[in-house]
Amino acid sequence: MKRVLVPVDGSPNSEHALRRVITRFMSDSALEVHLLHVRTPFPQYIARFVSGRNRASYHRDEAEKATRPARDLLGRFGVPYACHMEVGDKAAVISTVARRLRCDQIVMGTARKNSLTRLIDDSITSKVLEHTNVPVEVIVGDAISPVERYGVPAAIGTAIAFLLMAAAD
Repeated sequence: MKRVLVPVDGSPNSEHALRRVITRFMSDSALEVHLLHVRTPFPQYIARFVSGRNRASYHRDEAEKATRPARDLLGRFGVPYACHMEVGDKAAVISTVARRLRCDQIVMGTARKNSLTRLIDDSITSKVLEHTNVPVEVIVGDAISPVERYGVPAAIGTAIAFLLMAAAD
């Protein structure tokens, strides 16, 4: 039986990864699917004003919302699964859970990005690839938005121009 970990966050990109796993399950019903949703912990200056029970309840409720589309999709296709929720650094938790569950593979969805954006963006996918020994299959999601395609390079170009003008003075 092959164990596959699918990190989900409710985004279309994680749905693309999940659909890949469902397709694989249709030809190999021995596949064991584990969904994982990782919540970012509250910053300390906020956490000290919220009880541990309330924080846990909030994270549980948000994980429920984020995993509902994935759980519904798996249910629609009759794919058995286990659902996990953790709090912490997303990349580190994904790697740790994959090892703890003895997963054979991690299947992740990622957004299409241009090379400039990938250069300055420290993505979760990149961090998981650095942290884990478990094979990772990256499923490319939807095309990047026009803001990312044109806005980010324009903003960087403008910032560089201002720095060069400031240095020239």
